[in-house]
Amino acid sequence: MKNFIGRTVEIEKLENLLKSPNSELLAVYGRRRVGKTYLISEFFKDKGIYFELTGAFNGKRSDQLRRFPSAFHEAFPSKERIKTPKDWTEVFELLWEKVDAQPASRKVILFFDELPWLAAKKSDLLMALEHSWNRYFSRKNNVIMILCGSAASWMIKKIVNNTGGLYGRLTDRIHLKPFTLLESEQFLQAKGINLERKQLAEVYMAIGGIPKYLDHIKKGNSASQIIQDLCFSYGGFLTTEFQSLIKALFGSHGNYIAVIEALAKRRKGLTLNEIVEAVNISSGGQLTSIIDDLKASGFIGKTPYFGKKKKDARYKITDEYTLFYLTWIEDALFQNETPVTKNYWQSLCQSQKFNVWAGYAFENVCFKHIDKIVDALKLSVVARSVSYFEHRRTEDLPGAQIDLVIDRADKSLSLCEIKFYNGQYLVTNEYAEKLRQKRNVFQLATKTRKALFNVLITLYGAVENQAYHSAVDQQVDLSSFFTP
Repeated sequence: MKNFIGRTVEIEKLENLLKSPNSELLAVYGRRRVGKTYLISEFFKDKGIYFELTGAFNGKRSDQLRRFPSAFHEAFPSKERIKTPKDWTEVFELLWEKVDAQPASRKVILFFDELPWLAAKKSDLLMALEHSWNRYFSRKNNVIMILCGSAASWMIKKIVNNTGGLYGRLTDRIHLKPFTLLESEQFLQAKGINLERKQLAEVYMAIGGIPKYLDHIKKGNSASQIIQDLCFSYGGFLTTEFQSLIKALFGSHGNYIAVIEALAKRRKGLTLNEIVEAVNISSGGQLTSIIDDLKASGFIGKTPYFGKKKKDARYKITDEYTLFYLTWIEDALFQNETPVTKNYWQSLCQSQKFNVWAGYAFENVCFKHIDKIVDALKLSVVARSVSYFEHRRTEDLPGAQIDLVIDRADKSLSLCEIKFYNGQYLVTNEYAEKLRQKRNVFQLATKTRKALFNVLITLYGAVENQAYHSAVDQQVDLSSFFTP
Protein backbone atom coordinates (compact mmCIF):
# COMPACT_ATOMS: atom_id res chain seq x y z
CA MET A 1 0.00 0.00 0.00
CA LYS A 2 1.19 3.52 -0.73
CA ASN A 3 2.04 5.79 2.16
CA PHE A 4 -0.95 8.06 2.67
CA ILE A 5 -0.62 11.55 4.07
CA GLY A 6 -2.97 11.92 7.02
CA ARG A 7 -6.27 10.05 6.59
CA THR A 8 -5.50 7.96 9.68
CA VAL A 9 -9.12 7.60 10.76
CA GLU A 10 -10.27 6.90 7.21
CA ILE A 11 -7.59 4.24 6.63
CA GLU A 12 -8.59 2.53 9.88
CA LYS A 13 -12.20 2.40 8.67
CA LEU A 14 -11.17 0.90 5.34
CA GLU A 15 -9.00 -1.70 7.05
CA ASN A 16 -11.92 -2.67 9.26
CA LEU A 17 -14.11 -3.12 6.18
CA LEU A 18 -11.46 -5.31 4.61
CA LYS A 19 -11.20 -7.51 7.71
CA SER A 20 -14.95 -7.74 8.18
CA PRO A 21 -16.55 -11.19 7.79
CA ASN A 22 -19.73 -9.52 6.53
CA SER A 23 -20.83 -7.61 3.46
CA GLU A 24 -20.11 -3.87 3.77
CA LEU A 25 -21.78 -0.78 2.29
CA LEU A 26 -19.75 2.41 2.60
CA ALA A 27 -20.66 6.00 1.66
CA VAL A 28 -17.81 8.40 0.87
CA TYR A 29 -18.38 12.09 0.25
CA GLY A 30 -16.51 15.37 0.46
CA ARG A 31 -15.49 18.44 -1.45
CA ARG A 32 -14.35 18.04 -5.05
CA ARG A 33 -10.56 17.54 -5.49
CA VAL A 34 -10.20 16.45 -1.87
CA GLY A 35 -8.85 12.99 -2.77
CA LYS A 36 -11.81 10.61 -2.40
CA THR A 37 -11.06 8.60 -5.55
CA TYR A 38 -7.35 8.42 -4.73
CA LEU A 39 -8.04 7.15 -1.21
CA ILE A 40 -10.39 4.37 -2.33
CA SER A 41 -8.56 3.27 -5.48
CA GLU A 42 -5.09 3.25 -3.91
CA PHE A 43 -6.27 1.38 -0.84
CA PHE A 44 -8.40 -1.28 -2.55
CA LYS A 45 -6.91 -1.78 -6.01
CA ASP A 46 -4.76 -4.73 -4.93
CA LYS A 47 -7.02 -6.11 -2.20
CA GLY A 48 -9.12 -8.41 -4.39
CA ILE A 49 -11.30 -7.97 -7.45
CA TYR A 50 -11.61 -4.22 -7.88
CA PHE A 51 -14.44 -2.76 -9.97
CA GLU A 52 -14.62 1.01 -10.46
CA LEU A 53 -17.27 2.89 -12.42
CA THR A 54 -17.10 6.68 -12.57
CA GLY A 55 -19.97 8.94 -13.54
CA ALA A 56 -19.74 11.53 -16.32
CA PHE A 57 -20.65 15.14 -15.51
CA ASN A 58 -23.94 16.18 -17.15
CA GLY A 59 -24.18 12.81 -18.87
CA LYS A 60 -27.52 11.26 -19.73
CA ARG A 61 -28.42 7.79 -18.51
CA SER A 62 -27.27 6.34 -21.84
CA ASP A 63 -23.91 8.09 -21.47
CA GLN A 64 -23.41 6.62 -18.02
CA LEU A 65 -24.40 3.12 -19.10
CA ARG A 66 -21.97 3.22 -22.02
CA ARG A 67 -19.12 3.53 -19.54
CA PHE A 68 -20.00 0.25 -17.86
CA PRO A 69 -18.61 -2.37 -20.33
CA SER A 70 -15.03 -1.04 -20.11
CA ALA A 71 -15.12 -0.92 -16.32
CA PHE A 72 -16.67 -4.39 -16.21
CA HIS A 73 -14.03 -5.87 -18.54
CA GLU A 74 -11.20 -4.30 -16.55
CA ALA A 75 -12.40 -5.94 -13.34
CA PHE A 76 -13.54 -9.21 -14.91
CA PRO A 77 -11.36 -9.79 -17.99
CA SER A 78 -12.69 -12.09 -20.74
CA LYS A 79 -12.25 -12.60 -24.48
CA GLU A 80 -15.80 -11.47 -25.21
CA ARG A 81 -16.80 -7.93 -24.28
CA ILE A 82 -20.33 -7.35 -23.07
CA LYS A 83 -22.70 -4.95 -24.79
CA THR A 84 -23.94 -1.76 -23.20
CA PRO A 85 -26.68 -2.67 -20.69
CA LYS A 86 -30.17 -1.38 -21.41
CA ASP A 87 -30.68 -0.17 -17.82
CA TRP A 88 -29.17 -0.25 -14.34
CA THR A 89 -31.03 -3.38 -13.36
CA GLU A 90 -29.07 -5.22 -16.04
CA VAL A 91 -25.85 -3.61 -14.76
CA PHE A 92 -26.32 -5.08 -11.31
CA GLU A 93 -27.43 -8.43 -12.70
CA LEU A 94 -24.18 -8.66 -14.71
CA LEU A 95 -22.14 -7.73 -11.65
CA TRP A 96 -24.00 -10.25 -9.51
CA GLU A 97 -23.25 -13.10 -11.91
CA LYS A 98 -19.53 -12.41 -11.60
CA VAL A 99 -19.58 -11.75 -7.85
CA ASP A 100 -21.55 -14.90 -7.13
CA ALA A 101 -18.97 -16.96 -9.01
CA GLN A 102 -16.08 -15.81 -6.82
CA PRO A 103 -14.78 -17.89 -3.91
CA ALA A 104 -15.92 -16.65 -0.51
CA SER A 105 -12.31 -16.00 0.49
CA ARG A 106 -11.78 -13.42 -2.25
CA LYS A 107 -12.92 -9.86 -1.60
CA VAL A 108 -14.88 -8.08 -4.32
CA ILE A 109 -14.83 -4.29 -4.17
CA LEU A 110 -17.56 -2.50 -6.14
CA PHE A 111 -16.72 1.21 -6.29
CA PHE A 112 -19.28 3.61 -7.80
CA ASP A 113 -17.52 6.95 -8.09
CA GLU A 114 -19.42 10.23 -8.61
CA LEU A 115 -22.68 8.42 -7.93
CA PRO A 116 -24.76 11.63 -8.23
CA TRP A 117 -23.61 11.89 -11.87
CA LEU A 118 -24.27 8.21 -12.53
CA ALA A 119 -27.79 8.68 -11.19
CA ALA A 120 -28.74 11.01 -14.03
CA LYS A 121 -32.27 12.38 -14.43
CA LYS A 122 -34.90 9.74 -15.16
CA SER A 123 -32.40 7.10 -14.09
CA ASP A 124 -33.40 3.91 -12.35
CA LEU A 125 -30.01 3.59 -10.67
CA LEU A 126 -31.05 4.12 -7.06
CA MET A 127 -34.01 1.79 -7.34
CA ALA A 128 -31.87 -0.90 -8.96
CA LEU A 129 -29.07 -0.36 -6.44
CA GLU A 130 -31.40 -0.65 -3.45
CA HIS A 131 -32.99 -3.83 -4.77
CA SER A 132 -29.68 -5.45 -5.74
CA TRP A 133 -28.01 -4.68 -2.44
CA ASN A 134 -30.88 -6.00 -0.36
CA ARG A 135 -31.62 -9.03 -2.53
CA TYR A 136 -28.11 -10.13 -3.52
CA PHE A 137 -24.94 -8.31 -2.54
CA SER A 138 -25.71 -7.91 1.17
CA ARG A 139 -25.86 -11.71 1.42
CA LYS A 140 -22.32 -12.17 0.09
CA ASN A 141 -19.88 -11.79 2.94
CA ASN A 142 -16.97 -10.98 0.63
CA VAL A 143 -18.56 -7.89 -0.97
CA ILE A 144 -17.56 -4.31 -0.20
CA MET A 145 -19.69 -1.77 -2.05
CA ILE A 146 -18.57 1.85 -1.98
CA LEU A 147 -20.84 4.73 -3.03
CA CYS A 148 -18.93 7.96 -3.55
CA GLY A 149 -19.76 11.50 -4.63
CA SER A 150 -18.51 15.09 -4.57
CA ALA A 151 -22.04 16.47 -4.34
CA ALA A 152 -22.03 16.01 -0.58
CA SER A 153 -25.58 17.28 -0.08
CA TRP A 154 -26.90 14.75 -2.63
CA MET A 155 -24.97 11.95 -0.95
CA ILE A 156 -26.32 12.88 2.47
CA LYS A 157 -29.92 13.16 1.30
CA LYS A 158 -30.04 10.18 -1.05
CA ILE A 159 -27.63 7.72 0.56
CA VAL A 160 -26.69 8.58 4.15
CA ASN A 161 -30.22 9.66 5.12
CA ASN A 162 -31.98 7.34 2.69
CA THR A 163 -35.54 6.56 3.77
CA GLY A 164 -36.15 3.90 1.13
CA GLY A 165 -34.49 0.59 0.40
CA LEU A 166 -31.08 1.64 1.78
CA TYR A 167 -32.49 2.85 5.09
CA GLY A 168 -30.25 1.54 7.85
CA ARG A 169 -28.15 -0.42 5.36
CA LEU A 170 -24.95 1.65 5.44
CA THR A 171 -22.29 0.01 7.57
CA ASP A 172 -20.06 3.09 7.63
CA ARG A 173 -19.44 6.47 6.03
CA ILE A 174 -16.46 8.71 5.40
CA HIS A 175 -16.71 12.48 5.11
CA LEU A 176 -13.31 13.23 3.61
CA LYS A 177 -12.10 16.70 4.52
CA PRO A 178 -9.23 18.87 3.27
CA PHE A 179 -5.79 18.47 4.78
CA THR A 180 -4.89 20.34 7.94
CA LEU A 181 -1.85 22.62 7.96
CA LEU A 182 0.28 19.76 9.29
CA GLU A 183 -0.97 17.35 6.64
CA SER A 184 -0.42 19.97 3.93
CA GLU A 185 3.15 20.39 5.13
CA GLN A 186 3.68 16.63 5.08
CA PHE A 187 2.15 16.36 1.60
CA LEU A 188 4.46 19.04 0.20
CA GLN A 189 7.51 17.65 1.97
CA ALA A 190 6.81 14.28 0.35
CA LYS A 191 7.16 16.14 -2.97
CA GLY A 192 10.44 17.70 -1.85
CA ILE A 193 8.85 21.10 -1.18
CA ASN A 194 9.78 22.75 2.12
CA LEU A 195 8.06 26.03 2.92
CA GLU A 196 8.61 28.15 6.01
CA ARG A 197 5.44 27.74 8.07
CA LYS A 198 4.20 31.32 7.75
CA GLN A 199 4.54 31.01 3.97
CA LEU A 200 2.72 27.69 4.07
CA ALA A 201 -0.04 29.35 6.10
CA GLU A 202 -0.37 32.06 3.42
CA VAL A 203 -0.69 29.42 0.70
CA TYR A 204 -3.23 27.55 2.84
CA MET A 205 -5.22 30.76 3.37
CA ALA A 206 -5.46 31.13 -0.41
CA ILE A 207 -6.13 27.58 -1.63
CA GLY A 208 -6.84 25.53 1.49
CA GLY A 209 -5.71 21.99 2.17
CA ILE A 210 -7.02 20.52 -1.10
CA PRO A 211 -4.60 17.81 -2.27
CA LYS A 212 -5.23 18.44 -5.97
CA TYR A 213 -4.39 22.13 -5.55
CA LEU A 214 -1.31 21.43 -3.44
CA ASP A 215 -0.15 18.93 -6.05
CA HIS A 216 0.24 21.79 -8.57
CA ILE A 217 2.73 23.68 -6.40
CA LYS A 218 6.16 23.92 -7.99
CA LYS A 219 9.35 23.27 -6.08
CA GLY A 220 11.54 26.26 -5.29
CA ASN A 221 8.82 28.94 -5.24
CA SER A 222 7.90 31.24 -2.38
CA ALA A 223 4.32 31.61 -1.15
CA SER A 224 3.71 34.70 -3.28
CA GLN A 225 5.20 32.99 -6.34
CA ILE A 226 3.03 29.90 -5.76
CA ILE A 227 -0.15 31.98 -5.51
CA GLN A 228 0.83 34.05 -8.54
CA ASP A 229 1.48 30.90 -10.57
CA LEU A 230 -1.72 29.08 -9.60
CA CYS A 231 -4.15 31.99 -9.49
CA PHE A 232 -2.89 34.89 -11.60
CA SER A 233 -0.84 33.41 -14.43
CA TYR A 234 -2.05 32.55 -17.91
CA GLY A 235 -3.49 29.04 -17.75
CA GLY A 236 -3.01 28.91 -13.98
CA PHE A 237 -4.77 25.87 -12.54
CA LEU A 238 -6.99 27.91 -10.22
CA THR A 239 -7.84 30.89 -12.42
CA THR A 240 -11.16 29.36 -13.53
CA GLU A 241 -11.65 26.56 -11.01
CA PHE A 242 -14.45 28.28 -9.10
CA GLN A 243 -17.03 28.22 -11.89
CA SER A 244 -16.44 24.58 -12.78
CA LEU A 245 -16.47 23.68 -9.09
CA ILE A 246 -19.90 25.22 -8.52
CA LYS A 247 -21.41 23.88 -11.76
CA ALA A 248 -20.23 20.36 -11.03
CA LEU A 249 -21.80 20.32 -7.58
CA PHE A 250 -25.06 22.20 -8.02
CA GLY A 251 -27.31 21.78 -11.06
CA SER A 252 -29.13 25.12 -10.88
CA HIS A 253 -26.25 27.08 -9.39
CA GLY A 254 -27.33 30.72 -9.78
CA ASN A 255 -28.82 31.04 -6.30
CA TYR A 256 -25.88 29.21 -4.76
CA ILE A 257 -23.46 31.73 -6.22
CA ALA A 258 -25.71 34.59 -5.04
CA VAL A 259 -25.50 33.35 -1.45
CA ILE A 260 -21.74 32.77 -1.65
CA GLU A 261 -21.12 36.22 -3.15
CA ALA A 262 -23.23 37.87 -0.44
CA LEU A 263 -21.17 36.14 2.23
CA ALA A 264 -17.92 37.10 0.48
CA LYS A 265 -18.83 40.77 0.82
CA ARG A 266 -19.28 40.38 4.57
CA ARG A 267 -16.38 38.21 5.57
CA LYS A 268 -17.36 38.28 9.22
CA GLY A 269 -20.49 36.50 8.07
CA LEU A 270 -24.24 37.01 7.89
CA THR A 271 -27.19 35.77 9.91
CA LEU A 272 -29.98 33.98 8.08
CA ASN A 273 -32.10 37.13 8.06
CA GLU A 274 -29.19 39.14 6.69
CA ILE A 275 -28.75 36.59 3.89
CA VAL A 276 -32.42 36.99 3.01
CA GLU A 277 -31.92 40.77 2.79
CA ALA A 278 -28.77 40.38 0.68
CA VAL A 279 -30.16 37.97 -1.94
CA ASN A 280 -33.50 37.74 -3.69
CA ILE A 281 -34.49 34.45 -2.08
CA SER A 282 -37.15 34.02 0.61
CA SER A 283 -36.28 32.45 3.96
CA GLY A 284 -38.36 29.37 3.17
CA GLY A 285 -37.37 25.89 2.13
CA GLN A 286 -35.36 26.90 -0.91
CA LEU A 287 -32.89 29.06 1.00
CA THR A 288 -32.64 26.51 3.80
CA SER A 289 -31.85 23.83 1.22
CA ILE A 290 -29.19 26.02 -0.44
CA ILE A 291 -27.51 26.76 2.88
CA ASP A 292 -27.60 23.09 3.89
CA ASP A 293 -26.07 22.11 0.54
CA LEU A 294 -23.31 24.72 0.83
CA LYS A 295 -22.53 23.59 4.38
CA ALA A 296 -22.45 19.91 3.42
CA SER A 297 -20.15 20.69 0.50
CA GLY A 298 -17.71 22.61 2.69
CA PHE A 299 -18.25 26.07 1.20
CA ILE A 300 -19.73 27.74 4.26
CA GLY A 301 -19.89 27.19 8.00
CA LYS A 302 -22.08 28.30 10.87
CA THR A 303 -20.82 29.86 14.09
CA PRO A 304 -23.14 30.33 17.09
CA TYR A 305 -23.50 33.76 18.72
CA PHE A 306 -22.53 33.38 22.38
CA GLY A 307 -25.58 33.27 24.58
CA LYS A 308 -28.01 34.05 21.76
CA LYS A 309 -30.66 32.09 19.86
CA LYS A 310 -29.96 29.95 16.80
CA LYS A 311 -31.28 32.65 14.48
CA ASP A 312 -28.37 34.88 15.54
CA ALA A 313 -25.78 32.35 14.37
CA ARG A 314 -23.53 33.67 11.65
CA TYR A 315 -22.81 31.98 8.32
CA LYS A 316 -19.54 32.67 6.54
CA ILE A 317 -17.37 31.26 3.77
CA THR A 318 -15.05 28.58 5.12
CA ASP A 319 -13.62 27.29 1.84
CA GLU A 320 -10.34 29.17 1.47
CA TYR A 321 -10.16 29.07 -2.32
CA THR A 322 -13.75 30.32 -2.72
CA LEU A 323 -13.09 33.35 -0.52
CA PHE A 324 -9.78 34.01 -2.27
CA TYR A 325 -11.34 33.71 -5.71
CA LEU A 326 -14.15 36.15 -4.97
CA THR A 327 -11.80 38.57 -3.20
CA TRP A 328 -8.95 38.59 -5.70
CA ILE A 329 -9.07 36.33 -8.75
CA GLU A 330 -12.50 37.16 -10.16
CA ASP A 331 -11.62 40.76 -11.00
CA ALA A 332 -7.90 40.34 -11.56
CA LEU A 333 -7.74 39.01 -15.11
CA PHE A 334 -8.17 40.71 -18.41
CA GLN A 335 -10.26 39.19 -21.18
CA ASN A 336 -9.24 35.69 -22.29
CA GLU A 337 -7.57 35.03 -18.95
CA THR A 338 -4.61 37.27 -19.74
CA PRO A 339 -2.77 38.21 -16.51
CA VAL A 340 -2.81 41.80 -15.41
CA THR A 341 0.91 41.59 -14.66
CA LYS A 342 3.47 38.86 -14.04
CA ASN A 343 3.95 40.22 -10.52
CA TYR A 344 0.31 40.95 -9.74
CA TRP A 345 0.07 39.10 -6.44
CA GLN A 346 3.49 40.16 -5.21
CA SER A 347 2.49 43.80 -5.70
CA LEU A 348 -0.68 43.35 -3.64
CA CYS A 349 0.90 41.67 -0.62
CA GLN A 350 1.78 45.07 0.87
CA SER A 351 -1.69 46.59 0.40
CA GLN A 352 -4.29 47.36 3.05
CA LYS A 353 -6.75 45.11 1.22
CA PHE A 354 -4.29 42.25 1.68
CA ASN A 355 -4.09 42.92 5.43
CA VAL A 356 -7.88 42.90 5.73
CA TRP A 357 -8.23 39.68 3.73
CA ALA A 358 -5.35 38.02 5.61
CA GLY A 359 -6.99 38.81 8.94
CA TYR A 360 -10.25 37.12 7.98
CA ALA A 361 -8.52 34.24 6.21
CA PHE A 362 -6.31 33.52 9.21
CA GLU A 363 -9.38 33.61 11.42
CA ASN A 364 -10.89 30.89 9.22
CA VAL A 365 -7.73 28.82 9.61
CA CYS A 366 -7.99 29.18 13.39
CA PHE A 367 -11.58 27.91 13.41
CA LYS A 368 -10.55 24.92 11.29
CA HIS A 369 -7.75 24.15 13.73
CA ILE A 370 -9.74 24.78 16.90
CA ASP A 371 -8.66 21.38 18.24
CA LYS A 372 -5.02 22.48 18.06
CA ILE A 373 -5.81 25.75 19.82
CA VAL A 374 -7.69 23.89 22.56
CA ASP A 375 -4.75 21.50 23.00
CA ALA A 376 -2.25 24.39 23.13
CA LEU A 377 -4.32 26.04 25.85
CA LYS A 378 -4.51 22.70 27.70
CA LEU A 379 -8.30 22.80 27.60
CA SER A 380 -8.97 19.48 25.88
CA VAL A 381 -10.70 18.10 28.97
CA VAL A 382 -12.89 21.10 29.72
CA ALA A 383 -13.58 22.82 26.35
CA ARG A 384 -17.25 22.44 25.41
CA SER A 385 -18.13 24.75 22.50
CA VAL A 386 -16.96 27.70 20.42
CA SER A 387 -18.86 30.81 19.35
CA TYR A 388 -18.40 34.48 18.50
CA PHE A 389 -19.49 37.61 20.34
CA GLU A 390 -20.46 41.06 19.14
CA HIS A 391 -21.94 43.96 21.05
CA ARG A 392 -23.03 47.08 19.26
CA ARG A 393 -22.47 50.37 21.03
CA THR A 394 -25.22 51.45 23.42
CA GLU A 395 -25.63 54.37 25.79
CA ASP A 396 -24.20 52.26 28.59
CA LEU A 397 -21.52 50.22 26.84
CA PRO A 398 -19.06 50.72 23.96
CA GLY A 399 -19.06 48.29 21.04
CA ALA A 400 -16.96 45.14 21.23
CA GLN A 401 -16.28 42.10 19.06
CA ILE A 402 -14.56 38.89 20.09
CA ASP A 403 -13.36 36.59 17.31
CA LEU A 404 -13.58 33.31 19.18
CA VAL A 405 -15.14 32.38 22.51
CA ILE A 406 -14.29 29.00 24.02
CA ASP A 407 -16.88 27.91 26.57
CA ARG A 408 -15.42 25.66 29.25
CA ALA A 409 -16.79 23.18 31.76
CA ASP A 410 -14.67 24.69 34.56
CA LYS A 411 -16.94 27.75 34.82
CA SER A 412 -14.57 29.78 32.66
CA LEU A 413 -14.47 31.33 29.19
CA SER A 414 -11.48 31.94 26.94
CA LEU A 415 -11.90 35.11 24.88
CA CYS A 416 -9.62 34.76 21.86
CA GLU A 417 -8.25 37.65 19.83
CA ILE A 418 -6.81 36.59 16.45
CA LYS A 419 -4.04 38.66 14.84
CA PHE A 420 -2.29 38.06 11.50
CA TYR A 421 1.05 39.83 11.91
CA ASN A 422 4.36 39.26 10.12
CA GLY A 423 6.52 39.28 13.22
CA GLN A 424 6.29 38.84 16.94
CA TYR A 425 3.26 40.86 18.01
CA LEU A 426 3.89 43.85 20.27
CA VAL A 427 1.10 44.54 22.74
CA THR A 428 0.99 48.29 23.34
CA ASN A 429 -0.59 49.98 26.34
CA GLU A 430 -3.39 51.16 24.06
CA TYR A 431 -4.07 47.66 22.76
CA ALA A 432 -3.92 46.21 26.28
CA GLU A 433 -6.57 48.71 27.37
CA LYS A 434 -8.70 47.67 24.38
CA LEU A 435 -8.50 44.01 25.42
CA ARG A 436 -9.44 44.82 29.00
CA GLN A 437 -12.37 46.88 27.75
CA LYS A 438 -13.59 44.03 25.51
CA ARG A 439 -13.50 41.66 28.45
CA ASN A 440 -15.44 44.14 30.59
CA VAL A 441 -18.06 44.72 27.86
CA PHE A 442 -18.46 40.95 27.42
CA GLN A 443 -18.99 40.44 31.13
CA LEU A 444 -21.53 43.24 31.46
CA ALA A 445 -23.41 42.47 28.23
CA THR A 446 -23.71 38.72 28.86
CA LYS A 447 -24.03 39.02 32.66
CA THR A 448 -21.84 35.95 32.94
CA ARG A 449 -20.43 34.91 36.29
CA LYS A 450 -17.76 32.75 34.72
CA ALA A 451 -14.08 33.60 34.95
CA LEU A 452 -12.82 35.32 31.79
CA PHE A 453 -9.36 34.80 30.27
CA ASN A 454 -7.93 36.76 27.34
CA VAL A 455 -6.11 34.68 24.74
CA LEU A 456 -3.98 36.07 21.91
CA ILE A 457 -3.56 33.95 18.76
CA THR A 458 -0.81 35.09 16.39
CA LEU A 459 1.67 33.75 13.85
CA TYR A 460 4.88 34.23 15.81
CA GLY A 461 3.61 34.84 19.32
CA ALA A 462 3.61 38.08 21.29
CA VAL A 463 6.28 39.97 23.20
CA GLU A 464 5.60 39.38 26.88
CA ASN A 465 6.10 42.94 28.05
CA GLN A 466 4.29 44.76 30.85
CA ALA A 467 1.35 45.68 28.63
CA TYR A 468 1.00 42.02 27.58
CA HIS A 469 0.90 40.78 31.17
CA SER A 470 -1.66 43.42 32.11
CA ALA A 471 -4.23 42.18 29.60
CA VAL A 472 -3.32 38.76 28.14
CA ASP A 473 -3.57 35.51 30.08
CA GLN A 474 -2.40 33.02 27.44
CA GLN A 475 -1.15 33.00 23.88
CA VAL A 476 -1.03 30.55 20.99
CA ASP A 477 1.20 30.82 17.93
CA LEU A 478 1.28 29.13 14.54
CA SER A 479 3.59 26.34 15.68
CA SER A 480 0.75 24.87 17.75
CA PHE A 481 -1.23 24.27 14.56
CA PHE A 482 1.43 21.83 13.38
CA THR A 483 1.51 19.55 16.40
CA PRO A 484 0.68 15.89 15.62
